Amino acid sequence: MYERMLNKQEQPTFEDLINHCDEMGSLWLELDERLVSEFAVEKLIRFPYGNEYGWGVKYSRKSKHICDIFAENGAFAALFQVSQKAMDMVYDELSDYAKEIWDDRSPCKGGGWIEFRVLNHEQLNDLEKIIRAKITVK
Repeated sequence: MYERMLNKQEQPTFEDLINHCDEMGSLWLELDERLVSEFAVEKLIRFPYGNEYGWGVKYSRKSKHICDIFAENGAFAALFQVSQKAMDMVYDELSDYAKEIWDDRSPCKGGGWIEFRVLNHEQLNDLEKIIRAKITVK
C-alpha cells in the first residue's frame, strides 16, 4: 500500500522521490520549503537503514539530525528521534493521530524514535509542530 523506493542500485532525484508520493508529494514540498527557508537545513538523499526503509532525504541543521523522510506510494513518512521535553511543548496541541504515534514510540534517551506517516494536511501540521519543537529545544 505505502510502497517505498527500495532499489538501492538506482539513486532517485528529489523530484523522483516527490513524484513517488503522488498527491502527497505537494505536502512534502511544503514541509521541505519551510525547513529550508526557516531553519536553513541541509538535505542529503540516502538509503540509510536498509531495505525496509529505502530511499529518503536526511534533513540536518549544522551537525544535528532533524529527520529522515521516506517517499511512499501515496504518502511520505518521517523518522526521527525527539525528546520528551520537546514533545511536552506541543503534545496538547496535537491530533489524536499524532498523540498515538508518540504514545507508541520506541523509547530512547529521555524521549523516543517515531515514524510519522503523512496522509493529509492536518498530519503535516502536527509533524511541523513536532519538528519545530525538536529544533528549538536545547
